[in-house]
Amino acid sequence: MDKNLAGDSTPRPKWRKVAYGGMQIGYNDNYTDETFLGEMVMNANVVRRDLLKVMKDSVSISQYLCIVALVVLVWVHTLESSLDENSLLLLDLSLLALGFLVLLLTEEKMLLLRYIANVSFFTTGLYVLAPVYQTLTRSISSDSIWAVTVSLLLLHLFLHDYSGSTIRAPGALKSPSLTSCISVNASVVASVFVASRLPSRRHVFAVMLFSLQVFLFAPPVTYCIKKFSFGLHLLFSFGLIGLTLYSVYALHILFFVLFLVIVVVVNVVCPYWLIRMQEYKFEISGPWDEAKLCFDITD
Repeated sequence: MDKNLAGDSTPRPKWRKVAYGGMQIGYNDNYTDETFLGEMVMNANVVRRDLLKVMKDSVSISQYLCIVALVVLVWVHTLESSLDENSLLLLDLSLLALGFLVLLLTEEKMLLLRYIANVSFFTTGLYVLAPVYQTLTRSISSDSIWAVTVSLLLLHLFLHDYSGSTIRAPGALKSPSLTSCISVNASVVASVFVASRLPSRRHVFAVMLFSLQVFLFAPPVTYCIKKFSFGLHLLFSFGLIGLTLYSVYALHILFFVLFLVIVVVVNVVCPYWLIRMQEYKFEISGPWDEAKLCFDITD
């Protein structure tokens, strides 16, 4: 009897925080002591953003919106026969030379050599396939073509990678994502649909060359400009926005107002909303979180 009483009065061993070792005598498996909530941290990984910095970063989105808008304007003027194939071919050569000059000045010589080979390859392929593109959608109504083209352009803008190049540059850490590849393919198919409504083979070749130059090679070129000098990137972007607004205004005042609203929303309203939403972000971290590796497992 005395031994039992003595056994009951034995104090419990102190609880220890261990990952392995089984259950501790006298404690439940899910037991936590009073220090458990003392290690809780709130908003440890929340990034505090500056409004001006977010607005500068959003310029890249407006820049690409302007590029796509200028492509659509060239399509419209070509379909209306206000831009002939000779002028369009001259524009193609000018853009090609300008892009190569940018790559050369930004010291991207390896990228330049790679793109020269790629441009030579697909230029030859486009010229050979131009008659096929011209008759590709002859049996489809024009209304269906324009509806699908608009849908593909919206898909292209929605899935486009605005953070960098959609084509992997030499030395890049990762390849383009699946959504970026889908975005590029959507723009190419939209270009084919537009080119199939043109009257001559040279028109088709000129429009396809122009469209592929812009959709495939404009993102790497603008990325190189941004990497070389952020100030030059901003100057180029604002100049492109001004040129696009002027060109859209010359087309129609309603389109000008719509595009101006989009630019203001992207560059001012959305960054302001993002900063305001940061005030309501609430994240808690503590000992209940999964362990995170502090090294790169690929090393």
